[in-house]
Amino acid sequence: ILNLDLVDYPDPKAGVMTLKCDLSDSGQVFNALTSHYGFEGYDEGAPPSPPDAIFHMAAYARNLLVPDNETFRGNVLSTYNIIEAGSKLGVKKIITCSSETVYGVCFSEGDTDYHSFPLEEDYDVDPMDTYALSKICGERTARTFARRYKNDIYVLRVGNVVEPHEYERDFPKHVGQPMTRKRNAWSYIDARDLGQICDLAVQKDGLGFQIFNATNDTITTKETTKDFLAKNAPGTKITREMGEYEAPLSNRKIREVLGFKDVHDWRKYYKV
Repeated sequence: ILNLDLVDYPDPKAGVMTLKCDLSDSGQVFNALTSHYGFEGYDEGAPPSPPDAIFHMAAYARNLLVPDNETFRGNVLSTYNIIEAGSKLGVKKIITCSSETVYGVCFSEGDTDYHSFPLEEDYDVDPMDTYALSKICGERTARTFARRYKNDIYVLRVGNVVEPHEYERDFPKHVGQPMTRKRNAWSYIDARDLGQICDLAVQKDGLGFQIFNATNDTITTKETTKDFLAKNAPGTKITREMGEYEAPLSNRKIREVLGFKDVHDWRKYYKV
């Protein structure tokens, strides 16, 4: 495993080499993707081959970390450079991350509504913020190169990531004050289940360009999905019958196509 980053990999015992690399510089990206993964590579007697697969998760992770123009520049260029270099080097599997924010409410100005539920991959995404716009550009870049190079490029629209220690800290508010979760569509993805999704995406070949919502199965409310949405989003149309506790940001496609199984349901870690 070769990690391309501006900082070292956080776990020095993991055996992962970090090559310091500015992903917004295409020359550095091409070079890095044809680099040795460690000093032992010099003993093999030949230059290294391109990687078997690429995960691209590097980005400015939200708005208001840097000015908006830098968020756009950094996120769009890094995604373009990774996908272009990987495709031209013959990498057959590239997995990159988009975001729940493309559905248009997370970073909207004021209290806005979703067009319909469930939020699925064919939704007409229309955000008003720079971060989400940068992610839409990444999705279109993936589609363009997958069509041209006939490789598999899967885009994960990642929901609000929850780490194990955050259930006890955050879910009393998430569940007790559910309208605080509207911008996340009352949905989430456990970090460990996101790891499962990444593994499934590597294993599943031959799908070309795909977008997958990366979320857990269930809504983060006490009420059923139907009852909660009827009370709290009465003006938003429902386009199909939803599961009893189905997350409004639906993961149905990733369950049906990749075989995702929800292991870390929030109710295991926070008792209603």
